[in-house]
Amino acid sequence: MTDQTGLFPERNGESGSKTSFDGGDASGHRARLRKRLMSGGEDALADHEVIEYLLMVARPRIDTKPIARSLIQRFGSLAGVLTADPQALALHPNMGETSAAALRIVALAARRLARTVVREQPVLSNWQALLDYLHIDMAHLNVERVRVLYLNTQNMLILDHLVGDGTLDESPIYTREVVKKGLDVGAAAMILVHNHPSGSPKPSRADIQVTQKITEAARLMGMTVHDHIVIGREGYTSLKAQGLI
Repeated sequence: MTDQTGLFPERNGESGSKTSFDGGDASGHRARLRKRLMSGGEDALADHEVIEYLLMVARPRIDTKPIARSLIQRFGSLAGVLTADPQALALHPNMGETSAAALRIVALAARRLARTVVREQPVLSNWQALLDYLHIDMAHLNVERVRVLYLNTQNMLILDHLVGDGTLDESPIYTREVVKKGLDVGAAAMILVHNHPSGSPKPSRADIQVTQKITEAARLMGMTVHDHIVIGREGYTSLKAQGLI
């Protein structure tokens, strides 16, 4: 039966100690957080305070500080929390779907903003924006993801194609499919991208070999492979900068 009075705590773990609705806890902690957020710079709040604030906006009746700290402890960092698996977030103690959604929407907004910046200019002259976008989207994944960025003759992005997600440490990429997709969308060039869940962006021997195969096949079809970027939590590696393309 649905409670219409608001007297009972939310289900699915979304319960806890109550505070007043406008974040007006007795100590004034939430008001101070809000003031620092509105008047400070990007470092006005610590990582756990960012999570705490997001959760308290979604669920104003409970103390979200301990939840925020436990999330940082479990997932390792602010980025780790915001990009965590939705089910893992929802099932975390004292979370639930409402809280998980409040965190997931931030990661979604960040990806869309970064993707918009990438699409507005030629990719090769907007390289840092591309790296920022790829890092936001892929650096903290627990599986290996392969994508191909197809570009037109002006090096504008015409398709960000997700080839697929693999196991913990590998994902298949097929030369024929990559090249055929490029022909289908009328691409003049492409950039290969994948992540390493281990965190290290160092390319493997297999990474180098598949890059060389695709580069040669694309060349025969009149397309250029500008680069293969490997993304990890520790940074990125450009195979072109390494002299491997």
